Amino acid sequence: MNDRPTEDADTRASGSDGMSMEARVTIFARLAVVGLFAYLSLTLIAPFAIIILWAAVLAVALNPAYQRISRWLGNRRKLAAFVLTIACLVLIVGPLAGIAVSFVELSQAVLTRLSSGASFVPVPPEAVKSWPIVGERAYETWLLAANNIEALLIRFEPHLLQAGTSFLAKLARFGADLVGFVFSVLVAGFLFGFAERLSENLQTFADRIGGERGIGFVRLAAATIRNVARGVLGIALLQAILCALVLGLFGVPAPGAIAFAVLVACIVQIGPLLVILPVVIWAFWHFTLGTAIALTLALLPLVIIDNVMKPILVAKGLSTPTLVILLGVVGGTISYGLIGLFLGPIVLSVFYDLLIVWMRADRAT
Repeated sequence: MNDRPTEDADTRASGSDGMSMEARVTIFARLAVVGLFAYLSLTLIAPFAIIILWAAVLAVALNPAYQRISRWLGNRRKLAAFVLTIACLVLIVGPLAGIAVSFVELSQAVLTRLSSGASFVPVPPEAVKSWPIVGERAYETWLLAANNIEALLIRFEPHLLQAGTSFLAKLARFGADLVGFVFSVLVAGFLFGFAERLSENLQTFADRIGGERGIGFVRLAAATIRNVARGVLGIALLQAILCALVLGLFGVPAPGAIAFAVLVACIVQIGPLLVILPVVIWAFWHFTLGTAIALTLALLPLVIIDNVMKPILVAKGLSTPTLVILLGVVGGTISYGLIGLFLGPIVLSVFYDLLIVWMRADRAT
């Protein structure tokens, strides 16, 4: 009978699961050390997080192209990675150079007209006065711009300075993001050579976390990245190229800048219509009726491509509904910027599949 209190004390010391306090402290200490190293590691790579994410996205999205180029070059993987990296850099630098040239030409034309005193703003029609609420003020401002653009600039100088400062800040941020993206392309080119090993390691990690289902989620993420790259970025790039060709063929000023605006609008899922519509209105104002109609018909396929081909390519080969992926694209872009274009649909696709699995498991029980 005297041994029972001692047994109870030993049970309390070892815990209900039979684990001693010393073992618990040891496990806690090990977890603390692992957590500390994980925190320090994340802190060290945090400045490069966006570059690493973009490199991973590019490596996954371009892996089919890398495999194809590698076969064409006789399985010389390093040469294939070099060729694909150079091609990506050319695709980045080339359009940006065209946009820069368009902006310079447009700025020179505007400055030339301003220095000569010539007006490049047409006189407003009398119908503007009949616009509700803002008609009189809009007509007055428009007329001032047509007759004396310098007076208009002086009148709105504080607002223009504020807008210009904000624009320059965003331009600087865009330049920094562009430099980071170029580094991401270089890192992605390095990752191509280790694609198989990285894929095996990632699938092993996913298997340790979630078994076969974890591996399935990794494959789902890779397929989502490729579909978004084809259906969103690929279609947006195609629309921008077609827009630049059509506008250049019809002699519309600054085709590179307008094509870049189309590219951005299509990537953030606004659509090209918001950019094309002012161009069409301008064409009916400055071109003959036949030329303006021809330009409108030539730009019409851009809208059709956006509404028809994009949903097909985005949902190709995926069990996730197209609406879920597009919601992820829009929400991710709004929340996290351009990298959210890929993070958003990946997160929503995985969550959707988890939700479906949970609901089916609940029904089965």
